[in-house]
Amino acid sequence: MTKAEQIANFDPNGVGLRNGHFIGLPFTEETASVVFLSVPWDLTVSYGRGTASAPENILECSTQLDLYDPEIPDAWKTGLYLKPSNPEILRLNHQLRGKAELLIEELEFGDTIEESPHLDDIQKEINQACEYLRNWVYREATELLDAGKLVGILGGEHSVPLGYLQALGERHEAFGILQIDAHCDLRPAYEGFVYSHASIFYNALAIPQITKLVQVGIRDCCEQEVQLAADSDGRIQIFYEEQLRREQFNGRRWADQVEEIIAALPPLVYISFDIDGLDPKLCPNTGTPVPGGLELSEAFYLLKRVVESGRRIIGFDLCEVGGRGQEWDGNVGARVLYRLGNLMALSVGGQ
Repeated sequence: MTKAEQIANFDPNGVGLRNGHFIGLPFTEETASVVFLSVPWDLTVSYGRGTASAPENILECSTQLDLYDPEIPDAWKTGLYLKPSNPEILRLNHQLRGKAELLIEELEFGDTIEESPHLDDIQKEINQACEYLRNWVYREATELLDAGKLVGILGGEHSVPLGYLQALGERHEAFGILQIDAHCDLRPAYEGFVYSHASIFYNALAIPQITKLVQVGIRDCCEQEVQLAADSDGRIQIFYEEQLRREQFNGRRWADQVEEIIAALPPLVYISFDIDGLDPKLCPNTGTPVPGGLELSEAFYLLKRVVESGRRIIGFDLCEVGGRGQEWDGNVGARVLYRLGNLMALSVGGQ
């Protein structure tokens, strides 16, 4: 069945179908314009685990969503498809997660890799697994891009989009990243994990095509990260939560702050949406919740203004959503995923 036939035979006002597709939509990977690549991985999380099953949680909860989007007419016709999690990746994550927890626990109690040879073996094994994942994401994303799809990464922890960013770097001479997050994620090899969730943007900045990193909502970081940004000659620009709220307390509007944020971005933009960038009431079971954060309406306003500014969204990731059994987290995550997919398609004329 063609995409046109799928649209013609689908009732957007009907019951939310449990047909194994995101929001019960009729599209397949072949007919969808936007494909969400599930990456079920939480191997390096340093606090709460469970985000590896976020893709399944979001899929299950998505049938509670209505399809009408007041910001985007006929948004559901964009054609969205959520690829199921790869069982091999999920198995590898579960197989090694206990070892990662052992390493993290011993480091937190003051042990060092140098003093504990068994930790060195664990560290190497996990780094090798994370390198395997990076290559897998790169290959999967490349295949989808070659097929003409718009691609969004659905984690899992925040380390997972690196391979996708590398694939985009091969297709675009220059692009920027708009990161919504509570954390900078600029630590080099945090806890000895080269591809740690806390190191994603330290690693991403090794991609020369990424000319700008704009971080919004940051409220939990270390001095090393702040210094890295200060020494970046403007390549990294941080809009701290405290700074944004202080300006608002003194009368500045969010709309004006958004224009300042967008002005820092180049014409091509990648969106990295860590769900903990939102107020924790919206994501209580994310891996590392932090008090404060954006309201969902504030985040959506920012994303829509990116598109209205004429910038093109070339890709995105949504990470750190709570896993299966956390229905509220999945409900919110599904709404964010829907809006991200629709806005990306809108920005490139993919409606």
